[in-house]
This record gives sequence, structure tokens and C-alpha cells, in this order.
Amino acid sequence: MLDPNTRYQLFDDLLRRFGAALRGTQLYSRDHPIVVRNLDALNDALRVLHASDAAVVIGLLGDELIVGDQPMSKTSASMGELIRRLKMMGVERITLTRGVTLDELRAFVGKFGDVERKIATGAEEAAAAELESENIKVGRVTLNERAPEEASDAASARKMYSEAVSVASMIWESARADEIPDPSSAHSMIDGLAQAITQNRNALMALTALKEYDNYTFTHMVNVSILTMAQARGLGIEGPLLREFGLAALMHDIGKVKTPSEILNKPDKLTDEEFNIMKRHVIDGAEILRGTADIPPLAPVVAFEHHLRLDGTGYPNGVVRPKLNLATMLCGIADVYDAMRSQRRYQQSFPSERILTVLQRNDGSQFDQHLIRRFVQLLGIYPVGNLVRLNTNEVAVVLRVHAPDPYRPKVRILFAADGSRLELPLDVNLWEADPTAPRASTVVAPLHAADYGVDPLAFV
Repeated sequence: MLDPNTRYQLFDDLLRRFGAALRGTQLYSRDHPIVVRNLDALNDALRVLHASDAAVVIGLLGDELIVGDQPMSKTSASMGELIRRLKMMGVERITLTRGVTLDELRAFVGKFGDVERKIATGAEEAAAAELESENIKVGRVTLNERAPEEASDAASARKMYSEAVSVASMIWESARADEIPDPSSAHSMIDGLAQAITQNRNALMALTALKEYDNYTFTHMVNVSILTMAQARGLGIEGPLLREFGLAALMHDIGKVKTPSEILNKPDKLTDEEFNIMKRHVIDGAEILRGTADIPPLAPVVAFEHHLRLDGTGYPNGVVRPKLNLATMLCGIADVYDAMRSQRRYQQSFPSERILTVLQRNDGSQFDQHLIRRFVQLLGIYPVGNLVRLNTNEVAVVLRVHAPDPYRPKVRILFAADGSRLELPLDVNLWEADPTAPRASTVVAPLHAADYGVDPLAFV
């Protein structure tokens, strides 16, 4: 395990070599000895880092370069030049995974200058795709530099979510192979999600509710992280602490990498004996995270506690806490909520109304009801992006939750009462409608978007 000072020096060396390799392609031909030497040095720097990290992420946050979760001081003109070039191209992060070859690096730096020139011609999307390869991925435009209308674009939100699920998969696989999750890629992914939670929460929240994603394990990791950060943001938590909450929630189930696959992937309900084995994941997760560098102390706490309840029930068996950590309670709520609304072979998905009833039961003995009330206000009985039937039999998509009355959100009506598709959708604030009037005033039931052939996220 590398100590912090050594890691910082290696990260600094990587950035300098990366900048030199890119700069060399501007000045010389691609087979010039200086370019070849710079690429060899860059490859050597990556090999050292990949010995301990499955992925190395170079990120740009504002005017600051970040490698993994480590902010890097802008100590030279070359660093400033690298920042300028990345910002001009709208690149947020570059992920280099273990296994990247010298040929991939050569192709990447060779095309970098081509991309800069193509951006000037307006062909940036096509050019961006050319940079990527099997082990090099490029994260496009940063959220805090986009126009508000761009940041809410459904395709952009989907891409961010999809990338987050891919990173979650990589974190899981690195933990399963080495029993150590890769913290650098996790930190970079959480940074992006935290920005989105702060600036455009609705689109990401809507994505967590989609049923089209097949891999429950990885989507569940991302969903719980998003839902935990959304709750924390609603409580006024922001900045580094918000990211710690998100990272802890992302890693809450990491101990399951030690659970036998025949139990973890069993399509039917677990037996009591199998469930006892499954319950060990909270202890295994805490141990894995305690032994992982660059993981905040909050993460193993949440991994250990997230199945404990306020009344002393839950597991690990026999463990009683006089008070649970706030991050644990938020993660526990998100974990139960997302698990219940996810359809698996042995479990039918439940609508939000039933899930929230489960969370509210027992008069607060299992979950803090103040936090549950805030969770209901955050999501609504019918969350943003859900397709719903109104009391007039019209069909609409939920656009915005109305906290004082979760049954009366803002909606966009897509289908008339007779089932015909409206040529011009109609936006209605249900909380302003007169319940005695013959117009829509409340939601009566959730619907499946697939039955109507619409993509609700496109309307959010």
C-alpha cells in the first residue's frame, strides 16, 4: 500500500509525463524520438500506479487537476497548459484502466491534437469518440460548465448514469480480484454524481427508477449512492462531506464480493442457512474498506451498520447501537427503497406508495421517521419521471414533487382520458387544481411507461 506522500509524487509525475506526451505531439511527428521517449515515460508511470490501482483517473474540477481523489497543485506552466487544453475540449476526466497498452497511449496522444482541431470545426462529438479505446475512457463536458438546458438533457443524464454503473462494475471486479476496491475511480465518479445532485437532481433521481437496467448489483450501488446524496443534500450537507456520504453509500455492499456466487446470484429466495452466510457481508465489507487506502473512515462504518435498525433489530446479530450514524440511516433508507422497487426473479417490484408504507411502519422503531418524512418530501409518493394515472383517467409523467401534498405533484399530461395521445402535452400543477372541478387534481395510480411506449425521462 503506497503512503500518501509517495502517491502524490507518483500522481504529480504522471501529470507531467502526460502533459509532455501531449505537448510533444504538437511540436514533432508521431515517430520522433522525443515523442517516443515521452510515451515510454508515460507508460512507465502508469505501470507503477496500476500495480496498486485498477484504474487511474485524471480529472478536471474547475481550475484544478485531480488524480484519483487527490487535488494536484498547479506548480508549473505545463500544468496550466494541460488544464487549458482539457477545458477547451470540455474534458472532465480521463480514465486509464489496468491493461492499457503503449499502442493505446500512442493512439490517444496522437489523436488528441486532431480532436482539438475538429472541435474548431464543430465536429466535437465525433472527435471525442475517436479518443477512446478499450482501456482509455474520456468523460465529456463538466456539469458546472454546461448551460442549464444542456445539463437537463436526457441523453446526458443517461450517459452519466451509464458511466457510473460501469465504474461500479469495475470497482466491484477489482475488489473481487484483489479484495481491495479501486478508490481513485470511485472518487472521480462520486464527484460527478455529487455535482449532478447539486445542480440537476431530478434527472438523476428519475434514472434510478428505470427498470431497464439488467445488472442489479451495479445499478443498486449507484442508485443507493444517488439516493443517499440526494437526502444528504436536502439536509444541507454539501462539499467534501456530501461526497463522503456518496462514496460510503456506493461501497455499502462491497463485502458481498466475498459471498459465494451461488448464494449471491441465486434466483430464488435464500434459505435460512444461506441468509446467515449472506449476512456476513456487512462484516466483510467493513474489513475490506478499513484495509483500503484513500477510503474515508465513514465508509467502513456505513458498510457495517447499514442493516442495523434503531430498535436493535437487523444485523450483525447481537450488535446494538445507542445511535446510528446519519450516513448509515440515510443509506439504510435508500437501500431498502431501491431493493423493494427493483424487480428480480424471486421478487416483484413494488410501487413507491407501498415501499414508503413499509418504511413508515412500526412508529419509527426501525427508521427515523423525521428522515422518512423528508425522504417522502424529496421523492414524493410518485417520484419524478414516473408515469401515472390521474383522477380524470388521463395519463401523465411527474415533473416535480410537491412536498406539502405528495399526491398532487406537477405533471405533464400525455394521454387523454380516452387513451389518445395528445399532440400538445399539457403541464398542470395538481396542487393548484380545484378538487371539485372536472379537471385533473390528483394522482391515483402508478403506471408502467413501457405499456405506453414513452420515455418519461425525455419529459423531465
